[in-house]
Amino acid sequence: MGSGSRETDPLEALTNRQRQGLIDIVREVRTSAAWSWTLPVLLHDPSWLRLLRIDLSELRRCLPPDGRHEAPELIRYRALLNEGVDALLAQQTCWDEFGMKDCQRALQLFWAGEDQTSHGWTISRYLELVSQYKQLFEQGHATVPMLVLAQKDSRDDHELHWVADSTPMMRHTCA
Repeated sequence: MGSGSRETDPLEALTNRQRQGLIDIVREVRTSAAWSWTLPVLLHDPSWLRLLRIDLSELRRCLPPDGRHEAPELIRYRALLNEGVDALLAQQTCWDEFGMKDCQRALQLFWAGEDQTSHGWTISRYLELVSQYKQLFEQGHATVPMLVLAQKDSRDDHELHWVADSTPMMRHTCA
């Protein structure tokens, strides 16, 4: 389940040793007694042929999601505009509700980051990954999220894939 289309099978880019390590990681999830923030997440950097295993709790630190668009001040401002409120009145309303400094800070962070790409890795995608991971785990699926990182200067999104025993490359490695 990727969001981009760089590769049809992200496991093809892994070394045999990395693929072998996936077996242990999927087994670790399968034998986990309960949902936990210590469950594994994989970060694959194809540029360096690196596959990093981290705990879910470390994901926000290792790959910080872009939250510029989700600042409450900006969400409220956009909602007011969508309701037909004049831009100046919407701005004043936000200043009244959040304070002028907080609104200006949210805008500065938003514009300062416009030249940087987050490769589509937003707070929404992060929360979706966590939610889906928990749901799959609670349904008894031994599945591990693997984020295939986009090249640094590209406009591509990071791709999210779910690795399990049933993943094509894993089937004949796990047999």
